[in-house]
Amino acid sequence: MPVITMEGPFLPDDKKEALVKGFTKIASEITNIPQEAFVIFIKENPYENMAQGGILISEKLKIQNTKQ
Repeated sequence: MPVITMEGPFLPDDKKEALVKGFTKIASEITNIPQEAFVIFIKENPYENMAQGGILISEKLKIQNTKQ
């Protein structure tokens, strides 16, 4: 059973559904493994627990929002 793991921010259920359908379809087409065999884990993380370039994503978003 192949496993696909996606880590990212919280997503609404409709986005998660689109994501897992897309991952499963593409992975199945590329690997020739039936879609039913795939298991997908979505690990959601708050922006306060993610950083890029030494800056929390939550802080980057605050900065971006003040510039708009």
